[in-house]
Amino acid sequence: MCGRFGKKYKRSPAGKRRDKNEKKTSAWQEAEAFPEILSANRVRMVRDLCGCCAILDGMKSINFFFPVLLAAFALTPLSAEEPKLESIFNGKDLSGWDVPKDNIWFAVKDGTIMVKNGPKKRGQTLWTSKQYSDFVIEFDFRMGKGTVDSGIYLRNSREQIQIGISGSLKRDMTASPYISGKGYPVEAKRIKELLKPSDWNTMRIEAKGKDYTVWLAGEKVMNYTSSSAIAKGKIGIQLHGNREMEIDFRNIKAAELK
Repeated sequence: MCGRFGKKYKRSPAGKRRDKNEKKTSAWQEAEAFPEILSANRVRMVRDLCGCCAILDGMKSINFFFPVLLAAFALTPLSAEEPKLESIFNGKDLSGWDVPKDNIWFAVKDGTIMVKNGPKKRGQTLWTSKQYSDFVIEFDFRMGKGTVDSGIYLRNSREQIQIGISGSLKRDMTASPYISGKGYPVEAKRIKELLKPSDWNTMRIEAKGKDYTVWLAGEKVMNYTSSSAIAKGKIGIQLHGNREMEIDFRNIKAAELK
């Protein structure tokens, strides 16, 4: 009737000893039964704390602690909450974007924005119609022919996250910030290992206040605080001039941060 170290266990209706793993599983299932008030992050945290209670108290008091934990984490905001990304490119046309006059640079085909220089090699920018203050943007990009020199403008055309070859440094500076008047103040890490030059890549950019953070292929590769960052503006897809190049974008999603 006694378990390890002399602790008593209750018997299940079938007469078998109920071990701590069985009861812990039941508590975890209780957490998942409240999706309307618990986010995935909160469920995970409740699970972890339930596990701690089990270790400290041999599962004797989990039924007491669980309702308290449930209420606490349902009502407490978590800074780690994942922002809800929404598509800002419908895959069919450039609705929601400020299309340049006499546009020959940005075309939509098969759910992709195809970016290409014209015969005069002029540069151009495709801006969102909406302005953003603090935001996160996530998208796929694929480098094409030529010397790719593109990027994502952050609230204005003076600050951007580079994609491709830097015109000034003559080397790939993907995921690094370019700040007018300062050049590249920092360089993103592990780009050679993460970047797929001829395939689709996923980039995520967070602009929060003056802080810029970039992820490539799910890995954080750059963080920089720009003293010259402005508070609000549009997001732009840049096509650099004076060269022949092609680059594609798809699955463009964004969310405002609060």
